[in-house]
Amino acid sequence: MKKIILLVAVAVVLFACNNLGEGEYVITGNVKGMKTGLIFLEKQSPMGMGFTAIDTVKIEDGKFEIKGKTGEPEIHYLRFDKLQNKLPLILEGGEIEIEVDKDTLFKSKLSGTYNNEEFTNFNTESSKIQKAAQKKMKAFEAKNKALIEQVEKTRDTAIANKLRAEYEPLQKEIQKNMEGFTVGYAKTHPKSFISVLIVQMMMSNPKFTPKEIEDTFNSLDASLKKTKPAKSIQENIDALKKKPAPNQPSELIK
Repeated sequence: MKKIILLVAVAVVLFACNNLGEGEYVITGNVKGMKTGLIFLEKQSPMGMGFTAIDTVKIEDGKFEIKGKTGEPEIHYLRFDKLQNKLPLILEGGEIEIEVDKDTLFKSKLSGTYNNEEFTNFNTESSKIQKAAQKKMKAFEAKNKALIEQVEKTRDTAIANKLRAEYEPLQKEIQKNMEGFTVGYAKTHPKSFISVLIVQMMMSNPKFTPKEIEDTFNSLDASLKKTKPAKSIQENIDALKKKPAPNQPSELIK
């Protein structure tokens, strides 16, 4: 009889944890090495003018919980009163779990919902590319250490130009690898909210042609195109079609 009661109790707890209404979220977190403190759930203010706190909770024995309701997925931030940087997450309906790395917030792990798990995966892969880039940069500096020191002392323009000529292709290669990864991610993850943000980034980068932007945007799932950033992207694409740049016909015009 006791076993039956225990099983029923466990079932009730599990049901309660998963019985969230549409748009409701529960963020649970663990902050190793920080027993107490305050956490502020923030979102960026309109036009990027600072941040607005929408909730505040206490850290108790290294743990915290934030509950609320939201609409479509949207980037939010956790600010810790004892730390300098903010931890970005995608606020969406569901149970979001966070393992906070207080020493390097970028290494914190988000899980529990599709978009936050993808956010963690994206950051992990992005970090690998950045580490590879840093390795190449350090190798360049080690190889040219004597020349770099000579330029710093003598201001020799000939040597400086030589170093610059070797450095620029390396820098372009690193940038190309990162851009290739991000655009490739958007095309292979059509349901990830990160993909919308990537297309948004492409809109502000003159290296991407209007056609590249539209092709990447069109590859996104229909559900993502209902979000606010996607609607803004569509408006910009439509504007480019109607108004090509002077002396350069828009590639978007069919």
